[in-house]
Amino acid sequence: MPPSQSTLTVQERRQQILELIRARHFATLDELTEVLGVSESTVRRDLEALEEEGEAHRIHGGVLYTGSSPKLPHFEMRQPMRWAEKKAIARTAVELIQPGDSILLDGGSTTYEVARLLTGVPLHVVTNSLPVANLFASSPISDLVFLGGSICPRSGVAQGPLADAMIGSLRVRKAILSVAAVNEQGFFNNNVLLVGTERRMMEAADEVIVVADSSKFGHCSLTHLCPLDAVRYVVSDDGLSADWRTKIESAGVRLLVAAVQERQAIPVADLGDGESVDAPVRSG
Repeated sequence: MPPSQSTLTVQERRQQILELIRARHFATLDELTEVLGVSESTVRRDLEALEEEGEAHRIHGGVLYTGSSPKLPHFEMRQPMRWAEKKAIARTAVELIQPGDSILLDGGSTTYEVARLLTGVPLHVVTNSLPVANLFASSPISDLVFLGGSICPRSGVAQGPLADAMIGSLRVRKAILSVAAVNEQGFFNNNVLLVGTERRMMEAADEVIVVADSSKFGHCSLTHLCPLDAVRYVVSDDGLSADWRTKIESAGVRLLVAAVQERQAIPVADLGDGESVDAPVRSG
């Protein structure tokens, strides 16, 4: 018999909701009220609170799990870094996506924040990221295509010749990519195989959107992805310097700057969105 409302604290009840939707990825309002033995209004309040915390996303007919990022080294090291900036960038980037769009999402931690906000939008989603695919796998309103290939255990991302070949047979309206560094030469990432796959992603898209927090600018990394003018949009945060704003716009790229509400103190250098644990190298 399910526990009554009086036997659970609010926090315990919300944790139980999270465990249920984490296991199922999607649950209806009726299922939650039945399992918890509480009123529909109570469940609605709980879901509203969980959505504000970024743990769930309400859609017509129920709720999707969009909680903590997966326990992979790539996310555990990078997700806490500049999280406020990444979340602000994601909120701005999703404004470029329309219901019904076909989109391609890579496996960067900033891209993952974008994906979390898109789980309630009807879309055709293509991704090489197991964590991103997991967000959309149970969505009743989105179609998902997962790109196969060699899976990197640190990030859960498919890369290499098999992924590249599959991308070559697809077309999407928009590709959203994270990068490890940006300088006057263009965009960089840390993984040679991943950069090859991301280039195929760019070729498959009508528009390319790069999401990168302001700490990435003025640096280089292991492998050059493309020049600045090869993308349509760059979405960054309001910590981006006036000099870099001018450089991006002078390259003919549309720059969107996200306002960050509360910045966190960063105890160590940001390691970037690439898979290597090496920090981007400052250029100049």
